[in-house]
Amino acid sequence: MENEELLKSVVAKAQTWLGDAYDEETRKEVKRMLDAEDKTELIDAFYRDLEFGTGGLRGIMGAGTNRMNIYTVGAATQGLANYLKEVFKDLPEIAVAVGHDVRNNSRRFAEIVADIFSANGIKVYLFDSFRPTPELSYAIRHFNCQSGVNITASHNPKEYNGYKAYWADGAQIIAPHDVNIIDYVTRIKGVDEIRFNGDPSKIQIIGEDVDKAFLADIKGLQLSPESIQRHKDMKIVYTPIHGTGVTLIPESLRNYGFTNIIHVDEQDVPSGDFPTVESPNPEVPSAMAMGIAKAKEVGADVVFASDPDADRIGCVVRTGEGEYTLLNGNQIVMILLNYIMTRNAELGKLTGNEYIVKTIVTTETIKSIAEKNNIRMFDCYTGFKWIAAVIRDHEGVARYLGGGEESYGFLAEDFVRDKDAVSAVSLMAEAAAWAKDKGMNYMQMLQDIYVKYGFSREAGISVVRKGKTGAEEIQAMMKNFRENPPKQIGGSLVEVIKDYGTLTLTDVAKGTTEKMDMPTTSNVLQYFTADGTKISVRPSGTEPKIKFYIEVKGQMNSAADYEKATAEADAKIEVVKKDLGIA
Repeated sequence: MENEELLKSVVAKAQTWLGDAYDEETRKEVKRMLDAEDKTELIDAFYRDLEFGTGGLRGIMGAGTNRMNIYTVGAATQGLANYLKEVFKDLPEIAVAVGHDVRNNSRRFAEIVADIFSANGIKVYLFDSFRPTPELSYAIRHFNCQSGVNITASHNPKEYNGYKAYWADGAQIIAPHDVNIIDYVTRIKGVDEIRFNGDPSKIQIIGEDVDKAFLADIKGLQLSPESIQRHKDMKIVYTPIHGTGVTLIPESLRNYGFTNIIHVDEQDVPSGDFPTVESPNPEVPSAMAMGIAKAKEVGADVVFASDPDADRIGCVVRTGEGEYTLLNGNQIVMILLNYIMTRNAELGKLTGNEYIVKTIVTTETIKSIAEKNNIRMFDCYTGFKWIAAVIRDHEGVARYLGGGEESYGFLAEDFVRDKDAVSAVSLMAEAAAWAKDKGMNYMQMLQDIYVKYGFSREAGISVVRKGKTGAEEIQAMMKNFRENPPKQIGGSLVEVIKDYGTLTLTDVAKGTTEKMDMPTTSNVLQYFTADGTKISVRPSGTEPKIKFYIEVKGQMNSAADYEKATAEADAKIEVVKKDLGIA
């Protein structure tokens, strides 16, 4: 009976999309789904409205209320425009910046966004073509905009697209504006409320001038120009994996002084189909395969990659003759933060008023590095909007050195407020040149960090559960972990439980609880054991999966202990996975 009611509701909703308010292409697609004997596709396209969450929209492209299309994008933009006109009603002119990635329909969606803003009397700075996400953040600040929108689904599969909303500081939106905008978007009840007919006089096309200003500011982050000069011909392979990084990252490397940048020609071709990879995600080893093959061919020192919107960085390092190892996101963040802190100390730039930021699921080794260097560290929620919030809170009060998260994101600068592969690749290359001066490569840098600050090994596991039943299963898993927390993990007693849903820290041994100081609640659970193991569990906010972050500790007295420590940690991670029921 429940399924019959659902289908009846879905059919009724879909039939409204056959009206004259919708374009012919959309009507044809909806009719095809209505006429199909198997109604699975129809149900998935219409069983709910694509939710405008705290970060915006993300979904599969196609017709339907649960899809990314000109109407769901239009409703989101009209709602955001209405909110901006309320909040900034005293300004003589409201301005926004609009950008997009290489995905199919991204340019079309970006132009529709620009049209709707302009039809609402809002000034629009629209990029002339695809650009990295961090440049959109930069443009908002550069033009003193009140908001911005980037059309991108980051590293999701090719069927997806997304809509990221930004505020005046160039960061993705947080409270109170996030929930307020959601309210304004949900008030849009019909297509007739969306002003699609743009005002060209309100739209200014931007491009090369912003590129130059952005790259100049990134060059200002440089810490070791002399090392680069000595190793400027270091062989660097770079691949944008068909994405936006091709526009700026090679140029930024050249700006820094590197002269031997080797391209993966097949992947330099921008394409929303991502034809050479199964997943355009530098976290996935297979996405780096062509870059590694090129590195082996030319004997390169390092391979860099960026995801389709060039906010995440991938890195592969040569560890021996013809041998290459993929660094994980935690290792990239450790190397970058350790390099930045060390170089600032060497240059006499530390005053005691500097800080770094990491997310709660990122390795605790970073905390040890910061403490031993007398640099303050802040923990925040997953997502760079929270790192940006820490930067905003300390603007003009303390100096930001850098921040990162385990999911291959890093931000070295405060003139951007989202993760940035352009600056991260540039600084990672610089760190490699600096390390060469000391007779080291990235792996030796890492081993040095582990000996000085303690060994850690991390693993991320995603359990995918698609569709309506999948979402319910993920909710049930979180409920079970919350109500029946593990007493031991990996043979070690759980000592501390942090529930960010209630902002409660429980000291299991003492039987005490205390409130945690966080800006808001979040559906995240963490378990800390007696031997230093940390487990984090959270549902993804953008994909149909629940994520487990595992970190185990080990002992390294010298670089010679690295392989043994790694093998022991990997074995322990397998035990932890079994204990959590995700092996």
